[in-house]
Amino acid sequence: MTPRWPSVLWVVRHGQSAGNVARDAAHDQGLARIELTHRDVDVPLSDLGREQATALGKWFAEAHEDGRPEVMLSSPYVRAIQTAQIFREAGGCAPDEKICSDERLREKEFGILDGLTTSGVAQFQPEQAKFRQLLGKFYHRPPGGESWVDVIFRLRALMDTVSLHYGGRRVMIVAHQVVVLCLRYIIENLDEAEVLAIDREGDVANCAITEYRFDASAGRDGNLVLARYNVTAPMASAATQVTAEPDQMVAARG
Repeated sequence: MTPRWPSVLWVVRHGQSAGNVARDAAHDQGLARIELTHRDVDVPLSDLGREQATALGKWFAEAHEDGRPEVMLSSPYVRAIQTAQIFREAGGCAPDEKICSDERLREKEFGILDGLTTSGVAQFQPEQAKFRQLLGKFYHRPPGGESWVDVIFRLRALMDTVSLHYGGRRVMIVAHQVVVLCLRYIIENLDEAEVLAIDREGDVANCAITEYRFDASAGRDGNLVLARYNVTAPMASAATQVTAEPDQMVAARG
């Protein structure tokens, strides 16, 4: 009988992007807006982000010789697709493994707050800053954007697809920081306070590994059990710089 879930599920945040670099520059200069030359969906990896994706692929090629991903799912955003492609080129999975782009893995959408730093939100959208403080980041939905709950809705549908098509297989998902955290919320049956506590502990590092393994004894039909979270061993083994800037184009945290 085919298990309900993959034998292994890896969830990986994309490598450092040009947007992460632009966000840091905006904060350092006290700017209200992040200077971007692309739509968020089109923001590419930085040179360091490419190095991180290469390190991740080489680490999987060496440390998981008999257990590399059999299924590659990715956010359609350029920085995630590039991470998956470079990972494959570096030997992280079979060279002919198709990278399946799934729009349900896309970055959280920020609507009218897109491109604003924390001070920019306070300056240009003070009402939204107040709403966010009142509702909290889990439930606040800026006009034209999404809340964490909205992201969770689409990821529940994604996990139904994973369960239906990839039971017993080794699956890797390449996506974004909020996606990693929201998948933890779904898979581990967390509540708002628990997932936000994880978020407050620190950002998900670029190309860090979160790993789940199927445990037949967990629950009535078995379940995915967290094996490790936010692991940066691939970067350490390749002496590649670890970065953990917030993924979002909106710089606000909390």
